[in-house]
Amino acid sequence: MNWLAEAQTLTAAGQPFALATVVRRLAPASAQPGAKALILPDGSMRGWVGGSCAQPIVVAEARQALHAGKPRLIRLGKMPGATQQEDVAEYPMTCHSGGALEILIEPVLPAARLAIVGETPVASTLAALAAVLGYDVAHLTHAADLAAALHEAGHPPFVVVASMGVDDEEALAAALHAKAPYVALVASPKRAAAVRESLAAMGVATDALDRLKAPAGFDIGAETQEEIALSIMAEIAMTRSAATQGVATPVSAVQAASAIAQEAIDPICGMTVAIAGARHTSEHDGTFWYFCCAGCKRRFDADPAHYAAA
Repeated sequence: MNWLAEAQTLTAAGQPFALATVVRRLAPASAQPGAKALILPDGSMRGWVGGSCAQPIVVAEARQALHAGKPRLIRLGKMPGATQQEDVAEYPMTCHSGGALEILIEPVLPAARLAIVGETPVASTLAALAAVLGYDVAHLTHAADLAAALHEAGHPPFVVVASMGVDDEEALAAALHAKAPYVALVASPKRAAAVRESLAAMGVATDALDRLKAPAGFDIGAETQEEIALSIMAEIAMTRSAATQGVATPVSAVQAASAIAQEAIDPICGMTVAIAGARHTSEHDGTFWYFCCAGCKRRFDADPAHYAAA
């Protein structure tokens, strides 16, 4: 797999994923340093950083990283010279072959989208600051231009209306209807109150109006365009921190460890086999046996009593 091309494709599509990289290996663990895999929020993996001993833990930890938005370092097995560290999640190596792996898992989240409506100095300053902060900025002229941004693939963007009376209500109503995670109006408190009344008269529901930030931004006594933009971006950052949590369902350490328990040992070669979806199985005296490949299954089926007793 060309992991770089795959990562670029996912990034272009706005798809969050985690990048797992083997950073250290103790033989005979099969994965080599530098091996990589991409893990999606649903737990699917593209690439390879180890066999069935490693995959359930890597997937569980990747989902944790996506949920928290922070990288994680995991260790499978005992690594010579390594000491126990709070920032390293440690798990036993369940493969009979032994060895150890250290794997770095990094979440890659899409850039937050921000739609700014208006041709005012505040709008231009806000767009420039947001771009510096890494936001995907759409600086729009009119409320009608906002429709496309609100219905692009993925979640609706954060929305700031700074048009100073030009189509304010139309833009805000569209953003609130699309359930944008942040909808704000740059205006004085008096103007903001009048806009709220107009939106209510237009039929915008009370619960939607409660989500409207008007005036926009934290009250930091801002006077200049730069200070106003800063107060708005600070408010967006706080909203984003809550909104970006949970791109993947969190998986606890107990759940991650339990993934190992859902595995069996191939009685022929000693490989660890994931029970769920196992392709090669046999039943002998009421016990199910799981195999890594058809060859191991054939050897077992030829003399099941011998291997079952081993």
